Parts: sequence; C-alpha cells; structure tokens
Amino acid sequence: MLKLGEDNLLKVDRETSVGMFLTDGEGNDVLLPNKYVYDDLKIGEEISVFIYLDSNERIVATTLEPKIKLHEFAYLKAKENTEYGTFMNWGLEKDLFIPFREQNNELNSGKLYVVYMYLDEQTNRLVGSTRIDKYLEQENIELEENEEVDVFFTGQGDLGWNVIVNDKYKGLIYFNEIFQEVKPGDYSIGFVKKIRDDKKIDISLRKYGYEGIEPFAVEILDELTANSGFIPLNDKSSPEEIKVRFEMSKKAFKKAIGSLYKKKIITIKDDGIYLNE
Repeated sequence: MLKLGEDNLLKVDRETSVGMFLTDGEGNDVLLPNKYVYDDLKIGEEISVFIYLDSNERIVATTLEPKIKLHEFAYLKAKENTEYGTFMNWGLEKDLFIPFREQNNELNSGKLYVVYMYLDEQTNRLVGSTRIDKYLEQENIELEENEEVDVFFTGQGDLGWNVIVNDKYKGLIYFNEIFQEVKPGDYSIGFVKKIRDDKKIDISLRKYGYEGIEPFAVEILDELTANSGFIPLNDKSSPEEIKVRFEMSKKAFKKAIGSLYKKKIITIKDDGIYLNE
C-alpha cells in the first residue's frame, strides 16, 4: 500500500523514458521522475521515497525531504494567497495548500506560521492547517513524568515558550528554565516535568536523572564526574562564570548545589566544589 505524505520503502520495478516505476509488491506502483533518479539506481533495488500528489493530482515519488510530513507540525512560509486559500512552501515542487476554513487568521505572504498537515479524506489530498489546537490531544495524555519527548517550539506566551510535544500534545517550558537561544520552529529533546490536573503539560529541557534531584543538580553532578570530582565554582562565583559553564542563572546554581550539599553528595570549599567519595 502506498502511503501519501509519508516515507515509503519501495522496490524499483521498471525503467521508462520519464523515470523509474517503484512498486510496493502488492500491485501498486508510483513514478520516480528522472530528476530524482540517482545514477546507480538499479531494478530490484529498494529505495525510500516520499509520496504526494503533483500539480496534475497524480501520485508521484520524490527523494527530496519535505519540511513537513503527514500528522506533523512545522514552521512554514506563506508563499501565495488565492481566493480559496494560501499556498505554503514545504520544500517540494507543488506547494502545500491551506484552505480558508483551516486558517484562524489571514496568512500573509512571506511570513512564517506553525502548520499541521493532514490527509483530506474527501479529496485524498494532503492539506495544511494553522488551526493547531484542533489537532492536538488535550484530554487523554499518554505520557509519564520524566519521559523523554520531542519538542517543537511554536512561540512565546505569558509564562514561557509554548511547545508541541511528540506532534500530539500542547506543552509549556517556563522562561526561567531556558538557558539557550530558541526561536519558533526549533526542535529539541525535552522531558515531561509535570502533567497538571488541568491536563496541561510542563516540559523541561533537562532530565531528572537522580531520584529527588532537580535537573540543574544532575548537570552539576555530571560535570563533577567528568572533571575528576572538582569544579572551580561555588556560591561566591559570579553569574557570568556560572552561565558560561552551565547556562543557568546563579540563583538556580545556588539552589542546585545547596540541594546536593544537604544530601551530602558534595562539599563546598573556597576554591570550588568537590564530589564526596
């Protein structure tokens, strides 16, 4: 079965003047145009291709990597407005169409927007939407605290950065827990910090690696271990020194080493921090 909007692993079946036909082994084939056929591609060889509809609504394969795939979110640039909707640049020859019914607000050419892509069952076409909340699961949260997740940054809110988690859930990373440059459209690995009673998900970019120890403390422990149990920083160090080494605020640093000190994991001296044996 050929899957629109997804990568398909297919076998080269035959060669023609316009390209090579690929098959799924179940009687379905698709054309890989000559411009995407690399020189040593042979009949019988398996190849991974992305499948979509071309400008003539014909199913076609490409070796190009689109900026978005089926049931994913991405940050795409609006290319052209028409009387029916807006075309977005998603890295392929035929632009991705977003009808007006799938737009919260008017899209302006040249600007970037968070887009979700789905398959319209009535037309069998790949379609985009900027009504992202419509496609996020907000009730049945199948995640666990401290679980590693994929994070997609969508924009800033009042409390922090809004993110999409695993292309399925809405999450939040508080401003005071981000110590790196991020922008809308960025991807990162994150960790589930807390699933609140209102079904909102707090995400951290750092993992709670030890029971009862916060992520910043884990990072300090990792640094101590990597440097023979010593780092030349303590609670008297300047905020600049701390940020250069750990990308965290002095307040967060002092809280973390205080926690480690109370657990008798470290010793704090005038010349720095020592890991207890």
